[in-house]
Amino acid sequence: MEPPSHTLQDLFLQLGLASGQGDIDQFVAAHCPLANAIELADAPFWTQAQAQFLREEIADDADWAEVVDQLNVMLRG
Repeated sequence: MEPPSHTLQDLFLQLGLASGQGDIDQFVAAHCPLANAIELADAPFWTQAQAQFLREEIADDADWAEVVDQLNVMLRG
């Protein structure tokens, strides 16, 4: 059985954000570059619920972790 595969668009929907490619590009441009000293979930632009979701998915190496890592890399610019 293959693990669930989530896209960047799925992640943005899960976070309650607009998920079109233009929306994602605009979000990254608005928040990039995120300083290396700041953990992704600790970035000031997340709501408490969004930050908690990101933190849990990385900590648990859950099925969302790969796409969360992808977003992290994108925001480091």
